[in-house]
Amino acid sequence: MIGQSRAFLDTVRLIEKIARHEVSVLIEGETGTGKELAARAIHYGSARRNRPFIPVNCGAIPDALVENEMFGHRKGAYTDAKREQIGVIAHAERGTLFLDEVDALTPKSQVTLLRFLEDQEYRPLGGCDARSADVRVIAASNVNLTKLTEQGAFRLDLLFRLKVMQITMPPLRERHGDVTLLSEHFLRTCLRRFGNGEKRLHPESSAWMEKYAWPGNIRELENLVYREYLLAEEDVIAVQPVGAALHQEAAGPIETGSKAASFKQAKTRAIAVFEKRYLTDVLSVARGNVTKAAKMVGKERRAFGRLLKKHDIDKTMY
Repeated sequence: MIGQSRAFLDTVRLIEKIARHEVSVLIEGETGTGKELAARAIHYGSARRNRPFIPVNCGAIPDALVENEMFGHRKGAYTDAKREQIGVIAHAERGTLFLDEVDALTPKSQVTLLRFLEDQEYRPLGGCDARSADVRVIAASNVNLTKLTEQGAFRLDLLFRLKVMQITMPPLRERHGDVTLLSEHFLRTCLRRFGNGEKRLHPESSAWMEKYAWPGNIRELENLVYREYLLAEEDVIAVQPVGAALHQEAAGPIETGSKAASFKQAKTRAIAVFEKRYLTDVLSVARGNVTKAAKMVGKERRAFGRLLKKHDIDKTMY
């Protein structure tokens, strides 16, 4: 974990304290703020450091498979269960189970998790006997679970079980001075990974990057540095301010030959420019994951996919 800002150092000190206590932890924060990194820091700073750290993306598990994924199954438990399989809880025995995007669990799955947290006992599908587990649970969410409980979308009793200790990861815009440190770290990573020579950011680029709000936080910064490093032909990287291309295109000439474009034409063009820039930024934050990107912006995945196709955006480039 890299940083020197007060917000970052306060968070690190809290992580160090929490790591010493064997209780459940809830980590909240915007997307890209490093919630899994914080969970790993808690695990490796605890007495469980030599045991497994098992991450699970709750948003990627279909509701019908949650119990099977969590608890495993016995041979013959269902039609295709040709052999016994253990679940993630057994894999995490004496270690840490990290439940990312816990807010994505359906009401039924929330009940399943709550039952396990109450006494750390579970029963594999098709099994008769309950099994005990010794697992520390750390959950993460990029939405405020307290607000979700007020809306009836998340169980209050489950929130209490998860929120014995809580950490809120600070967004990058509140970590003054950390953008430069992180950028330098990512450039060193690029050198080791891609071997395109040592490069550094132009001072003017560093200046605007420190002032930029970074809606995608550290993940957005990492993607930007990687992209600029690979495309740069000089040792000094001059990064165009994020959004500058959008403003330049939108404010550019709207002439068509000797005749000015109509209001409708100009509006259509401005919307197209905005849509393409917005989609590429969101897809960059989601690292090319269309489902996650669609969820972030509140759109149905199929509709989001149609927009990508409309603007000829290749998700594999992110």
